[in-house]
Amino acid sequence: MNIVITGASKGIGFAIAQIFAASGHHLFLTSKTASALQEAVALLEKQNPAIKINSFPADLSKKSEVEKFANWCLDNTSPDILVNNAGYFVPGKLQNEEDGQLQDQLNVNLFSAYHLTRALLPVMIAKKTGHIFNICSIASHAAYENGGAYSISKFALLGFSKNLRLELKDKGIKVTAVSPGAVFTNSWSGSGVNPSRIMESGDIAKMVFAASNLSPQAVVEDIIMRPQLGDL
Repeated sequence: MNIVITGASKGIGFAIAQIFAASGHHLFLTSKTASALQEAVALLEKQNPAIKINSFPADLSKKSEVEKFANWCLDNTSPDILVNNAGYFVPGKLQNEEDGQLQDQLNVNLFSAYHLTRALLPVMIAKKTGHIFNICSIASHAAYENGGAYSISKFALLGFSKNLRLELKDKGIKVTAVSPGAVFTNSWSGSGVNPSRIMESGDIAKMVFAASNLSPQAVVEDIIMRPQLGDL
């Protein structure tokens, strides 16, 4: 299968790329930083010399860059699975966070998925098959201290997922919203939190991979994962 993954150079996105690559699937990856993407591709190719890893650096906070990546994907593949993982976290309170923070968070955490999905959907609809994973967050389900604009953007991504699921269920295309709690990625580096207290990126990847391997008549609509000891 052909797997398109955004935010694929590190963290959850890279872990998802690893698990699909290990099973022999073809990857089409993007990330904002070209050097980090090149390093990720080099490691994936070293781990999986039998497959080709395709990459295209893009800043998905910009619609024009999303469109360039989408066109590149369509020129090179017919997507079977799309993992909308691009996103980032900035803590803050709505009352005093920097002006423009909500727009910035929405551009990356919501609109990158919205525009890319809309661009790739016609191919999936024509094939009457496909699977879209949107990497949401526990913040998509409940407000929390210092969630601010980030939480709003993730609530919106979950809403997008639910609407997409409703629209596509009779077209053979599955939609899964993945809502992890704390995962030890670069966002937690230097935080002082013990890595054993929170989840690993590979935990999320395993669940995404498992959900992608069900029969055509079954779909996991929501995946909610938390650290064993609960949220921080």
